[in-house]
Amino acid sequence: MKALLFMFFTFVPLLLSAQQVLTLEECYGLAERNYPLARQTDLLEERSKSEVNIINKEKLPQLNLNAQATYQSDVIQFPIQMPGVTVEPPNNDQYRASLDVNQLIYHGGSIEANTNLKKAELQTQQQQVVVNLYSLRTIINQNYFSVLLFQEQAKQQISKKEQLQARLNEIDSGVKYGAVLPSTSQLLQAEILKLEQQLSETEHNRKSALDKLASLLSKNLDSDTFLAKPEILIITDNVSNRPELKLFEMQQNQLQTSKEVISKTNYPRLSGFAQAGFGNPGLNMLDNSFQDFYMAGLKLNWNILDWGKAKERKQAVDISQEIVSTEKETFVLNNNIQLDEAKNNINKYEEMLQKDTEIINLRQQVLEATTSQFQNGAIRSSEYITELNNLYEARITKELHSTQLSLAKANYKVIKGD
Repeated sequence: MKALLFMFFTFVPLLLSAQQVLTLEECYGLAERNYPLARQTDLLEERSKSEVNIINKEKLPQLNLNAQATYQSDVIQFPIQMPGVTVEPPNNDQYRASLDVNQLIYHGGSIEANTNLKKAELQTQQQQVVVNLYSLRTIINQNYFSVLLFQEQAKQQISKKEQLQARLNEIDSGVKYGAVLPSTSQLLQAEILKLEQQLSETEHNRKSALDKLASLLSKNLDSDTFLAKPEILIITDNVSNRPELKLFEMQQNQLQTSKEVISKTNYPRLSGFAQAGFGNPGLNMLDNSFQDFYMAGLKLNWNILDWGKAKERKQAVDISQEIVSTEKETFVLNNNIQLDEAKNNINKYEEMLQKDTEIINLRQQVLEATTSQFQNGAIRSSEYITELNNLYEARITKELHSTQLSLAKANYKVIKGD
């Protein structure tokens, strides 16, 4: 009786206020927040910010400190000597230190293009994380509905045990006064022990499935956790809202943005520069002394001929876009096939449930007649147990089909992206 009460309080959440109740949607949310992969979203954003900051720093002035000391084997000489004029050649040992400043003035929009590309890459990478997390829903469905099935099995086993216990209580007095053979009571007792054994097995199986679910959710789920059976409404059309479709769109956008970056590579770049230094010699090569010097100016870089490299790179991107398009078409085709299969499964289990209800009604009528005969001593306990088993086997089969129907609907919604 203690074991019966333990199982009863385990599987009936309304009788235990402290019991944790978990829904399927809550499981999805917990997985998306707690699964280790979910942390990548923030990490990707932090990395992208750093990369964008690096690109934008090209707009800032670049400072370089240079210093060198050299010894030359030969220096410039003046072959012509003029009367009264002495020109000393430069020293063989020369020294120079300078501070160089370069400021990018015009870059043809390449910095903004590269920044936009990094943002497009971030969106694509974060959407890939969403896709990977979404794929967990199928695994969550399998474990969630496995736990549900074990819950329902336990309920039926407890109900069956209550009926056997009621029959055993009825005949105990008959056995005591010799009106009923002891073997009748012993057979019922053996069947009750067998049920307790089955209840124990069911609880262990439920706990195993619950532990697997807890690992996916990164959340502790104790044995008292009760999973609510979801009411799943579906819209049977083939309009998919899968996150993969958004991923394909973002991949196309990223590739298009990369073409804009390629277009900017051959634009002219205008920079301003300045140099201030101290050396021997300075800018005047004929003065063999340490001198201050400076210079400033503008510098233009323009690759006017790249031998068609930019064009080839754009063609490669076009091919990549075609590849993404074929991947999207393949995904949509396979997704529609999966949706059709899921709809067939839903229809199959709905038809089976209708037959299950008819079978249970007939089995219930047979058991009522058998119970009356057993109570009147018209049949043996083994015959009663056979019919009782037939009824509860039909009930468990119905619960199995009901759970499979709910699983099929849940999988349909996952496949469809609802």
